[in-house]
Amino acid sequence: MALCDSGPDESRPLADRMRPERLEDYVGQEHILGPGKPLRVQIEKDRLTSIILWGPPGVGKTTLATLVARHTKSSFVPFSAVLSGIKEIKEVMAKAEQMRRMNLRTVLFIDEIHRFNKAQQDAFLPYVERGDIVLIGATTENPSFEVISALLSRSKVYALRPLSEDEIIELLHRAAKVLKIAAQDDLLRQIAVYSGGDARTAYNVLEIAAAASTGGELESGAVEAAIERKTLLYDKSGEEHFNLISALHKSVRSSRPDAALYWLARMLEAGEDRMYIARRLVRMAIEDIGLADPRAVEQAVACMRSVHFLGVPEGDQALAQAAIYLSAAPKSDAAYQALNAARELVGSRPPAQVPLHLRNAPTKAMKEWGYGGGYEHAHMNEDGLTAMECMPEGLEDQVFYQPTTRGFESRLKDRLDAIRHWIATRRRNS
Repeated sequence: MALCDSGPDESRPLADRMRPERLEDYVGQEHILGPGKPLRVQIEKDRLTSIILWGPPGVGKTTLATLVARHTKSSFVPFSAVLSGIKEIKEVMAKAEQMRRMNLRTVLFIDEIHRFNKAQQDAFLPYVERGDIVLIGATTENPSFEVISALLSRSKVYALRPLSEDEIIELLHRAAKVLKIAAQDDLLRQIAVYSGGDARTAYNVLEIAAAASTGGELESGAVEAAIERKTLLYDKSGEEHFNLISALHKSVRSSRPDAALYWLARMLEAGEDRMYIARRLVRMAIEDIGLADPRAVEQAVACMRSVHFLGVPEGDQALAQAAIYLSAAPKSDAAYQALNAARELVGSRPPAQVPLHLRNAPTKAMKEWGYGGGYEHAHMNEDGLTAMECMPEGLEDQVFYQPTTRGFESRLKDRLDAIRHWIATRRRNS
């Protein structure tokens, strides 16, 4: 972001006025722009290639793209993925091709590149490959998921980080001078803490608070009114959504109820869909607890029904209760791994024929063909067991489910061990 005013027009938002005109005035991202760092070297040697700038809002992606074009002596063409389609892409590409023929380079900056669909992103490929354009894409979403692999392989991804409190404060000091208002460090730090590393948010709060202050000095009440309530960084369709649910899931899996409650609270305060959380808790019960505590899935499903019935905020307590129960429950992914192993085997070889004795024989012809012949009905035996083979030929000794000795699953292990011993003994004696 900026350290100096880039223009006198006071009608423009402060964040826009504070964009720097020199790379030296850019604040933050030292891990890629510090002396000797990769992007800095590319810019200084004017050897820029296509890049993707990935980072949260307000960390300077657009500003950096503008500075890169200026310092590499290139024509800068901003392009919005929200407002543009294939027609606009072709028009811009045609102009870029003409510029290249005149030995003039075009830097095409695409804001929110993740909003382009596959066909739109494909349209850029020939021009990137021929060198008609140097593509700079900006995205708040993980490019591994949102940018097509062909374009991604031709670009260098740089991950931008949220600005630190001190970096935000540095920007706010400069902005206060532009606004011609005195500001105490503690108030600027309050804004910096609120902004969560987002310089644009910090600028907006400062601008609102400055307008509400009198006497040429930033007032505490004006800052508090501008902030009102801390809004946590969260995009329900973006990466932070998945980061938080991942943290909740892994806390439950690790039997850490306090950590699970923290991540749950983060999601609740950010306005996450309660039914989404409930569904994920059901998944945790099945995937990570399984048969070590069969009641876990009952608790999770009851939680989901309670959330649906009660709504917000009463249903939130059901989510908390389920998260605590699942965290404290014994853990086993044996059933989960068993299904994975079975699927892997099924996918790695041709389909095995169902043994004739396991097939139904609804017609006389099928019976004559041997369908159902030799089938042993377990309930007809006193102990409810049969030594009949139920796996297809060649897989008789295959075992997928390996129960643990944790919780209720230890009883299942003992039961299955006894059944296998009984079958082996019955077959030896037959």
